Amino acid sequence: MSAPMSEIEVPATMKMSHALSLQILGECSTTKARTCKLKLPHHTVDTPVFMPVGTQGTMKGMTTEQLEELDCQLILGNTYHLGMRPGPDLLDKAGGLHKFMNWNRGLLTDSGGYQMVSLLDLAEITEEGVKFKSPYSGEQMLLTPERSVEIQNSIGADIIMQLDDVVHSLTTGPRVEEAMHRSIRWLDRCIAAHKKTKEQNLFAIVQGGLDENLRTQCANEMTKRDMPGFAIGGLSGGEEKNSFWRMVTLSTDLLPKEKPRYLMGVGYAVDLVVCCALGVDMYDCVFPTRTARFGSALVSSGQLHLKQKQYAKDFEPIDKDCTCSTCKQYTRAYLYSVVNDSVSCTLISVHNIAFQMKLMRNIRESILEDRFPEFIKNFMLQAYPKKEYPDWLVDSLASVNVQLIR
Repeated sequence: MSAPMSEIEVPATMKMSHALSLQILGECSTTKARTCKLKLPHHTVDTPVFMPVGTQGTMKGMTTEQLEELDCQLILGNTYHLGMRPGPDLLDKAGGLHKFMNWNRGLLTDSGGYQMVSLLDLAEITEEGVKFKSPYSGEQMLLTPERSVEIQNSIGADIIMQLDDVVHSLTTGPRVEEAMHRSIRWLDRCIAAHKKTKEQNLFAIVQGGLDENLRTQCANEMTKRDMPGFAIGGLSGGEEKNSFWRMVTLSTDLLPKEKPRYLMGVGYAVDLVVCCALGVDMYDCVFPTRTARFGSALVSSGQLHLKQKQYAKDFEPIDKDCTCSTCKQYTRAYLYSVVNDSVSCTLISVHNIAFQMKLMRNIRESILEDRFPEFIKNFMLQAYPKKEYPDWLVDSLASVNVQLIR
């Protein structure tokens, strides 16, 4: 283990000005769910919110106009990839990513830390930062906390993330504790490097793996800093669902009520409903658009795998209750016939994002009307019509006073 660099002192009691405000509109009287207005520099976002992922400032096969039509309020870009291409110099000249991609709503950029897990064969982690081997050119790139924030300042997103030391969620032993402590030290370096505090909001990321003590220690230490918001990191990486939900609810219990809470990398519908009940406000995931590229459409009962021959003569839309342009104009039979063509990716992506947006809208409305527990039960009955609910689902909802009867 390399020796830690001296930590940068950030007075715990110092209040900083932030470029966001959070107004709680309604709270569920049974669970920990809430709905809020999150005012950002470019857009006021309704929460709970799901963010589609546009890795390099685009969602494959979709335009920003289509995203606006689908009522996407906040989307995610990837600092690692944007830092490689088109690069911060070009983004500076363009006036930031909003102008570069013609997007007038909210933007969030991750820090590049996730690539420590997803591209581990290309990365070397030290106290200084992360050495990446570019998948584009093969050259070495050192991503330090300072450089990550510098790139994100050039990108100009409404919300930027600290560089954290990410370990796979199944990692155990001293490496998890090392990463947790390093993430705290790197947070302080990110705070010191952040130059656009009146335009961009730097979020901290709570780490600690599946260890309750480490997560508690990390959350308690990070919340001493007056951050605009907090993320729950290092989950949704293949760990048991029973461990996953327990780390989520522990984190929301520890994080300040007046700040937004962002659960990174979560996008399955059942998980979104559960984690809203556990008190999470924000989510992102590549799942809706990635699964579209494989011909899978999201519906309330799960997925329709449109490559399957059973849809060859099915003249129904993906979902008769969906108002997206795909469901209004195209049948399952047509999508089956073009499922290996790029047009299929676009059409199914439109539907899948529409599905996610409608789900979050329904969640918000049910919280505001204080009928969220009823919504949960009806939603789960559609997802599990035989009431064969997995144990983790029953236990997680029981922890917030919602009983699923098998």
